[in-house]
Amino acid sequence: MNVMVIINHLSKKSDIDSLDLFSELKVLREMLREEINTPIKVLSYIKTLDSFSNVYIAYKILLIIFVTVVTAERSFSKLKLLKLYLKSTILQDRLNELVILSIESEVLELFDYKTLINNFAAKKARRLI
Repeated sequence: MNVMVIINHLSKKSDIDSLDLFSELKVLREMLREEINTPIKVLSYIKTLDSFSNVYIAYKILLIIFVTVVTAERSFSKLKLLKLYLKSTILQDRLNELVILSIESEVLELFDYKTLINNFAAKKARRLI
C-alpha cells in the first residue's frame, strides 16, 4: 500500500509513468530466476529482454548513484583523516596547500624537483647573508 502512495506522488512529478514501472517490477520479480541475484545480473538480464524499459533505466540510475556517493564519501573520509592527523602540527593555510597539491598531483609530475630545491635553497641562502 505504501508503494502505491509513493508511486501516485511520483507520477505527478516525473517523466516516467510510475504505474508502468510498478507493473514492470511486479512482472520482473516473477520472471527472475534464483541465479540472478545481484543488481548487475538483473541489469544484464533486463537488457536482453527489451520489454522492461522503465526498470532498465531505474536500475542504471540506482547503480550509478551508489558508485558516485561512495566515491565522494571515500574522498571526504580521507580528507578528514588527513586533517585529524595533521591538525596539531600545521596551520590551516598549509593544510589547504597540501590538499591542493594532492588534488593536482598530475601537474606536480611535470615539475623538475632538483631545480625547485636549488632555487629555494639559493633564495634562503641570500637571506642569511
